[in-house]
Order: sequence, then C-alpha cells, then structure tokens
Amino acid sequence: MKSQNKYRKFQLQQKNIEALEKENSRFKRVYSEYENMSDELWNLENSKGEQVPDDFINAMMLQASYLEDEIQDWLIQFNEKKR
Repeated sequence: MKSQNKYRKFQLQQKNIEALEKENSRFKRVYSEYENMSDELWNLENSKGEQVPDDFINAMMLQASYLEDEIQDWLIQFNEKKR
C-alpha cells in the first residue's frame, strides 16, 4: 500500500480550484507547478534509488510552501467573492 502524498494540501477544495483554473490562467500555471513539485517531492522522498541531497529537497519544500501560500490566498479571495 502506497502512502498518501502529504504535499497535496488542497484536495478538499478541488471544486474551487477547478473554477479558479477556468477563470484565471495565472492561477492555473501556479497550481500546475505546485502539483508537479508536490509529486516530485513525494517521489524523491519515497524512492528507493539514489539519494538526493537534503539541501535540494529543502529548497523544493520551500518553493512548494511559497506556492501553497499563493494558492491559499487565491482560494480565500475566491471564497469571499462567492459570498
């Protein structure tokens, strides 16, 4: 059994994300980059092959956190606009 990707933090908000992707091409690019980075981080941490330096993984985690913050800001604005 595979462990769940802990980097995917927005799974419960997929409907809002899909709506934002349709109306905002920049959001779509940022979210796509976040998904790619999340998948790659998960793969690096769970691979049995050659080890990747911690500095590299930490840099990727930092970049992913910046993307998460930006996505979260968009989702907050989107939810406020829906009210």
